[in-house]
Amino acid sequence: MSVIHKPVLVQEVLEYLDPQPGKVYVDVTFGAGGHTREILQAEPNCKVIAFDWDKESIKKFAPPLEKEFPGRIQVLWGNFSLLYRLVKKNKIKQIDGILADFGTSQMQIFERDGFSFKIDTPLDMRMSAAHHKITAAEVLNKASARDLQYIFSEYGEERYSRTIALAIVEERKTKKFRTTKDLADFVAKVVPYTKRKIHPSTRVFQALRIYVNKELDNIKAFLVAALEVLPKNGRLVCISFHSLEDRLVKEFFRNNPCVVGKGLKSLTKKLVTATDEEIAENPSCRSARLRAAQVCIDDN
Repeated sequence: MSVIHKPVLVQEVLEYLDPQPGKVYVDVTFGAGGHTREILQAEPNCKVIAFDWDKESIKKFAPPLEKEFPGRIQVLWGNFSLLYRLVKKNKIKQIDGILADFGTSQMQIFERDGFSFKIDTPLDMRMSAAHHKITAAEVLNKASARDLQYIFSEYGEERYSRTIALAIVEERKTKKFRTTKDLADFVAKVVPYTKRKIHPSTRVFQALRIYVNKELDNIKAFLVAALEVLPKNGRLVCISFHSLEDRLVKEFFRNNPCVVGKGLKSLTKKLVTATDEEIAENPSCRSARLRAAQVCIDDN
């Protein structure tokens, strides 16, 4: 199944990133290159350096953009949590703005093993096998009931985390969890549809994906690195897709004000979300939320 990932909140990204001539912008979540292309098109005299930890995405989507925008784009392999190290390693001297879209692309959900309960694939869920060794199946089949409950509750905000965790531990005594169908069907039996509007396994899948890929830890490390590498007046734009991600961004902005030394001035007085028109065209953006800030330096 081939899926084209449409970039979300494009106009809002351009408004807050504010591409300018001669400036260099870093897209730390290249994906299918949607946001990168929009930045390059919006300002014909800027450059974009993009990162992604998915080698397949780079291999598939970087060449067409490099051909379309010769000399203006550089796509590099790496996890955005290692931004500071990547900047030093690649001797990047200028960064005027950074964009991060923390959402999992539709391409990843439908074309990679383990991400969607709608397609029966092995329970892998790793966005980058080179960065993470443990699969979702290993977590389900080896973790204790207490650990599973914590994962489902902490990363999925799953109301029935204890019930599901205990049932999984009991089930795996006779049958191991190997595919997305195994997990989705089992959770649906434990937590019936009648108790919720979404598929019963939705939050369990989210929790496992976040845990396997260490997504929240990656965001925390990225935010620290972004503030480190951005210069005065440099802009940071972050797109989140659930409250756990957004809370990290909100708290980081709030906890790093420009009082003494280097800090951030919020550019978004309130949470920026998709318009009704965009949601109608691209339903996957309905949960997208954007926050932006500008680096300020107080020398006093």
